Amino acid sequence: MKDMGIAIYALTSELHNEQAVSASTKEFLGSLDIDFQFRGSDYSDYGSHALDLIYVRTGGTEGIFQRLLPTLRERSARPFFLLTSGKSNSLAASMEILSFLRQHGFRGEIIHGSPAYVSRRIALLRGVGEARKRLEGCRLGIIGKPSDWLISSTADREKILDFLGVELVDIPMQELLDVIGQTPVEEVMETVPATQIREALPVAGQIYRALKTVVERHRLEGLTIRCFDLLTSVHNTGCLALARLNSEGIVAGCEGDVPAMLSMKIVQSLTGLPGFQANPASIDPETGEIVFAHCTIPFALVERYEYDTHFESGIGVGIRGYMKEGPVTVFKVAGDLSRCFAEEGRLLRNEAKPDLCRTQQVIRLNDPSRMSYFLTDPIGNHHIILPGHYREALEELVRS
Repeated sequence: MKDMGIAIYALTSELHNEQAVSASTKEFLGSLDIDFQFRGSDYSDYGSHALDLIYVRTGGTEGIFQRLLPTLRERSARPFFLLTSGKSNSLAASMEILSFLRQHGFRGEIIHGSPAYVSRRIALLRGVGEARKRLEGCRLGIIGKPSDWLISSTADREKILDFLGVELVDIPMQELLDVIGQTPVEEVMETVPATQIREALPVAGQIYRALKTVVERHRLEGLTIRCFDLLTSVHNTGCLALARLNSEGIVAGCEGDVPAMLSMKIVQSLTGLPGFQANPASIDPETGEIVFAHCTIPFALVERYEYDTHFESGIGVGIRGYMKEGPVTVFKVAGDLSRCFAEEGRLLRNEAKPDLCRTQQVIRLNDPSRMSYFLTDPIGNHHIILPGHYREALEELVRS
């Protein structure tokens, strides 16, 4: 069972007076604005919570930790988080323990500072831990192979499974086409002025219901689809289906882009929000503005939307969505999880130019120096846009 709480375990030297240490513990932990389970020296369930903290209460605990280490590594591969108040030489002991961990190739961090700082840091780490718990056992489908032009957007399946607990599932495109053929076309009640789009809506809905069937059949929490194959096989697009699926909590990406799908799932697990998969259409290094565009966006992210055709082909149903202007985060993780890009910015305006993919967002990054990433060292072309500021948490999840 996945425990989404915080557990605090203790390291205490036998040389210190237990009564005094207990009083100090009560004062320190009581100053923190967090809910937690205090496990003391009982490490039997270490690794089972969203966040496990080792509270180094006193100095002289380095040897105790060294003896515990083999058992702790069996129970969790996550970094070690050493909580310390600084009293009774606890900070010095924590530094010695962390140095030992680093020497042996283990990751860790000392959490120390004012009660407000410690509380904020623990809250962030708990959120990351909860996201990781949600990712464990997740199955993401790749329907058809990645589009031929995604020459850099590859994925390391073993690393993704080992590091995140996410399994990638290959599903032949023909399976989806067969399901589409077996799925009835239903009448659409929406009023759409353009005849071409009105006539395309029933098949767009058919694609949506077929994808739902594939999701249920393979027990998926998300998918990416080689969507351009639908243009020739059923003379329609997956844009409407992806907009609906993402709004229903099923991650749905375009073009068979696996790193983009993984980025969307990370965003969802951490924030509960769907992400908008888009690619930069233009960049102005002088103003710091980037135009992101794609022909689909989750309905849950927009204040209003319009139907149009798919941009490149001029057929099917594309989505022009208008997201609320304000704070956003731009995110992308590499397919081997070696790095990520996460930067906060502001959605300045939505546009509706006829010569671009239908949903168009003009975004300015908060840090203009990060603009160079897109022109010198990008992680593929697709990036994920989500409302709000989440850079620190996203970076922490990928790093830890």
